[in-house]
Amino acid sequence: MRDVGSPRRADGDGRERALALGLRDRWRGQAGYPYIRAAGTWLTKEGSLPAGLAVEVGDADGLLAAALGQLDDGADLVKLYLDGPDQGVAPWSADEVRAVVAAVHARGATVAAHGSGLANCRLAAESAVDTLEHGFAIDDDIARELAANGVTLVSTLSVMHSWLTFGSTTTFERFAEEKCRSAIAERLPMAEESVRVAHRAGVPIAAGSDFGGGSVRAGHLAWEVQALVKPGLEPWQALGAATWQGGRVFGEPDAGRIRVGGPAHFMLVHGDPLADPAALWRVWRVL
Repeated sequence: MRDVGSPRRADGDGRERALALGLRDRWRGQAGYPYIRAAGTWLTKEGSLPAGLAVEVGDADGLLAAALGQLDDGADLVKLYLDGPDQGVAPWSADEVRAVVAAVHARGATVAAHGSGLANCRLAAESAVDTLEHGFAIDDDIARELAANGVTLVSTLSVMHSWLTFGSTTTFERFAEEKCRSAIAERLPMAEESVRVAHRAGVPIAAGSDFGGGSVRAGHLAWEVQALVKPGLEPWQALGAATWQGGRVFGEPDAGRIRVGGPAHFMLVHGDPLADPAALWRVWRVL
């Protein structure tokens, strides 16, 4: 399991750091619990997220110091929130983010970047971060830059699918009002087109869920595999996005692969997910 950001609060051991780091440490080595790679807290430009949710910085020097501070706290990776306070405007320059990427890589860690608009996705591509999370607005130029710089797109199409279902199951205005439902219905094809463009350009794609921050929950990754087929991935490629591509993001060569002598963590399902991704919902046994 890969956690890409949690609030900074007092932990069980008295330390103040991202909550997911303490959870990772408490679960480590316990049978029946997932392996966790955890980022620290989201790093944002001041005014980008609600107060108290992220580590806010005002300039590039502060961004670099905050990133290294997350690693000092024990984070496995750093999460940059590239949607800034001004919609449509990237909060940092590519050079500023590249400096953070270089410093984090020098410490043996990776950088995940949240980006949903064109300016933010372009910044992630030009900065050569390790992963672009969401990537709902990718054009041909951005896709070529992502591929050239080896950036993996972590897709979260299932989040929008879940939003659409909320339109008929909840009274929350964000989902139930007609204008909101229409906005979500318009945004999903744009996000799917971004995946299609990235895939066509050769950008590696890993399946994400936004679990914890979004509306998809644990055990729903099959939904993302299904969602990736419509933008053009073959079922086997969509399955790979949730298995070995995810393992590659982790830096774990055995994750998502079955080989003689390798770790024996896998599940059996009713059906053939290489032909029917919905078979992934029909879990028969976990080994």
